[in-house]
Amino acid sequence: MRRRVSESLYSKSSKLMVGGVSSPVRAFKAVGGSPLFLARGKGSHVWDEDGNRFTDYVCSWGALILGHADPGVLAYLSRRMRDGTSFGAPTREELRLAEKVCSAMPSVEKLRFVSSGTEATMSALRLARGYTGRPKLLKFDGCYHGHADSFLTKAGSGMATLGLPASAGVTDGAAADTITAGYNDVAAAEEVFRREGDRIAAAIVEPVAGNMGVVLPDAEFLRALRRLTASSGALLIFDEVITGFRLAPGGAQEVYGVKPDLTTLGKIIGGGLPVGAYGGKKEVMSMVSPEGPVYQAGTLSGNPAAMAAGVKTLGSLSRGSYQRLSRLAGELEKRLREEAGAAGTTLSTSRAGSMLGIFFRDSAPRSFAEAKDTDTKAYAKFFWGMLRRGVYLPPSAFETVFVSLAHSQRDVETTAEAASAALREARA
Repeated sequence: MRRRVSESLYSKSSKLMVGGVSSPVRAFKAVGGSPLFLARGKGSHVWDEDGNRFTDYVCSWGALILGHADPGVLAYLSRRMRDGTSFGAPTREELRLAEKVCSAMPSVEKLRFVSSGTEATMSALRLARGYTGRPKLLKFDGCYHGHADSFLTKAGSGMATLGLPASAGVTDGAAADTITAGYNDVAAAEEVFRREGDRIAAAIVEPVAGNMGVVLPDAEFLRALRRLTASSGALLIFDEVITGFRLAPGGAQEVYGVKPDLTTLGKIIGGGLPVGAYGGKKEVMSMVSPEGPVYQAGTLSGNPAAMAAGVKTLGSLSRGSYQRLSRLAGELEKRLREEAGAAGTTLSTSRAGSMLGIFFRDSAPRSFAEAKDTDTKAYAKFFWGMLRRGVYLPPSAFETVFVSLAHSQRDVETTAEAASAALREARA
């Protein structure tokens, strides 16, 4: 695997950009070495600046459900961008995307577009506090909801990858209003609501955790959160930035049959361009300015390019799309487990549709504590072993493997072949 150009670019970027990257996990700190500089993508593959070709299971961290450079998305986006890239005014594309989201997710009666998942969750929390008049937030260990101050206590994603318990710069006051409990721990959640229920504005949760690897919810856990929030007057926020339009048209809330008060979205609804959204009941969303007193605004919110890419992406998905995604991801999971058994390597997997978690431990985790028990050194060896054999996995043991509609059975086969040797290296 050629590395000279990527290493040279990283050396130069490290002098100008913090850590040489624009987001921490991209720096490869969890797996060692320096990151790839990617030059282009097509379908299920990416090429780096050295000309190496990889089967890509990062898929822009789950945003590219159709794969890279989907012809339909590119053609629609090109037509849209010829008419201008930004107006700071309403556009027809915003309405089209809003119609698609609201029709797919019955819990979202009204929404507001923003430019990132962090903006969406931050705004949803402010709205919950404004609507309820309460200060407290309940979040769950290992769930990552973006980098706003209130969410960086016992968070997943880069916080878990880099081993950070919290972020410098978060004041005691901001942290004091955040209560944490164990993911999948119903008794802990019940105790929190018994003690603080009349002061909790919202409970926010990834209905399927995708930022500590993939950790599935117990069915009773999500139902209990719905019951506890409803009985206490708090709002239930589902962070579906990852799972929205990934698991089903209606997201995880459709799969698990639990209807939240507010939903946050991102990734797929922008078709690979920067986007976010939050939405829910009309009576709650009517609190947002200009209809109500909860202020939130953004210069590039509802950017017509992102809206167009999202409209075309969502329009390309069908029920059959999700069946195919789940089938391919299931086959990939099966083959990885078979290869691990043949190699004598301890490995477990956890899957929700086309989201796959890989853990170097003897069973799939149910909590953040169990997820952190994975052998991160083994994962780093596995990552580099796969990369040398042309497979690009997330550069962290606490991120998610994503399958896109551009992946094929042949991709699964070549990935399994690469894993045969890479898993033996990880065991050594």
